[in-house]
Amino acid sequence: MSGGFGATILDATGLRLSPDEKALFRDADPFGFILFARNIDTPDQIRALCDDMREAVGRDCLITIDQEGGRVQRLRAPLGREWMPPLDHAVQAGKEAPRAMYLRYRLIAQELRALGIDSNCAPLADIAGADTHPFLKNRCYGETAADVAELSRAVAAGHLDGGVVPVLKHIPGHGRAVADSHHDLPHVATSFEELEQTDFAPFQALNDLPMAMTAHIVFEALDQRPATLSQPVMNMIRQQIGFDGLIMTDDISMKALKGAPQDIARQSRAAGCDIVLLCNADLPTRTAVAEAAGRLDETGQMRALKAVEARKTPAPLDIEAAEAELAALMGGKVYV
Repeated sequence: MSGGFGATILDATGLRLSPDEKALFRDADPFGFILFARNIDTPDQIRALCDDMREAVGRDCLITIDQEGGRVQRLRAPLGREWMPPLDHAVQAGKEAPRAMYLRYRLIAQELRALGIDSNCAPLADIAGADTHPFLKNRCYGETAADVAELSRAVAAGHLDGGVVPVLKHIPGHGRAVADSHHDLPHVATSFEELEQTDFAPFQALNDLPMAMTAHIVFEALDQRPATLSQPVMNMIRQQIGFDGLIMTDDISMKALKGAPQDIARQSRAAGCDIVLLCNADLPTRTAVAEAAGRLDETGQMRALKAVEARKTPAPLDIEAAEAELAALMGGKVYV
């Protein structure tokens, strides 16, 4: 395979890479990696695994994780602070929510960088509504486009100041889903005009961020295929929303998408996704998907390099002062 980085983000089976995984990653040269709870044990082990991954591809690649806080956080105490759900955090902070959310994710960024992790799958710019599925609702930041955009910007800044590359999700908006895309394919029948004013608006306000993750949702106003596999939706993201960063799929092994993983990988790339995210697969499946996804073209490679360049040396952080300020903003209760 010739061209840029491999157009994948892959994961590991356990706490260290097996010889077969090292060989696959060396050949496939994935853009980066993602960690899960099964990859997490001790600080030294996590740093060693990150070193294994970077050594396998021969460069200082991005390693990401899902560390939203609340239900979705791979690092648990004592490796990471035990946060309340993001929506509860924002509601409790009230008018102080932008600063409180900034500090929350600045502290999360500090936790991640200390372990060798330099990307996080946040902010979540989906809008919570009355019918939003429970798997997503309290992971959201608010119920209006303006609130979600403001808090998502604060979350992104907390990451970037901490030397962690944020991944904006789930573009172009997951809030109207009444099904859990881990298990079923949600359909949204809302008009394009209304979606522009609501769901899509926070993503347009954040279209300068370096990376985004797709939503496995059918927007019937645009296409009958899931956004991840839809060229009309991907074109809309690039043109109307104006997002020109690196776009990765949500995990293609989720049940919302049907078919062989390598076929889904090809379809998502053909639709316009830069990077295919594959999680929780065996070695032959990872190998097949890496082959099917291929390499980044020149435009994708430029986006990939720009995303890596967003990883800055962290600004100094007085952790004790940040925690004290956050506690004051939250009225005392910060952690679960």
